[in-house]
Amino acid sequence: MEITAAMVKELRERTQAGMMDCKKALVENDGDMDKAIAYLREKGLAAAAKKAGRVAAEGAVDSYIHMGGKIGVLVEVNCETDFVANTDTFKSLCHDIALQIAAANPLYINKEDVPAAALEAEKEILRQQALNEGKPEKIVDRMVEGRIEKYYKENCLMEQPFVKNPDITVGTLVNEATLASGEKITVRRFTRYERGEGIEKKQSDLAAEIAEMTKK
Repeated sequence: MEITAAMVKELRERTQAGMMDCKKALVENDGDMDKAIAYLREKGLAAAAKKAGRVAAEGAVDSYIHMGGKIGVLVEVNCETDFVANTDTFKSLCHDIALQIAAANPLYINKEDVPAAALEAEKEILRQQALNEGKPEKIVDRMVEGRIEKYYKENCLMEQPFVKNPDITVGTLVNEATLASGEKITVRRFTRYERGEGIEKKQSDLAAEIAEMTKK
């Protein structure tokens, strides 16, 4: 199986292991992401992944209200101890994640949370789009896989570019917090409300608005 740069990048973000170690792990395991993570853990190379099996039952529920009540978010972020939950760093992380949800409106937390039926429906739409564009049948499937990665980045919280620093994903942000705190940190669930949701109205670039507010 061909090991792509995107696969190496994803493994690095999920484990914080070195680029070459990630590539070797994928090669050794024929591109299987879960087996590659296990391989890195066995070799002692996956710092964040070492904490994956630990229980994170403490933490906090945080909120973010945007533009005088236009958008509201509640998010639960978990860690392992009250000590970490009460630190300013953890509280800041929770607030940043709530802000991210307000700005980017994810539907799911992780790629694995996307229902199989929804994923297949999206793939079929993308396949038909590619065919309508006149793309050769033999390359359509590869194009669909590439466009599905874009779908994940738009709809899965952990895959989204972080609104305060688009050079990293939210998943990387959480991994960095895990490494810094020494505890497993996870986003468990969230709810996002938007005033007048479902009613036809003028749209605005919420991500841009929130990013601008954070600069002040």
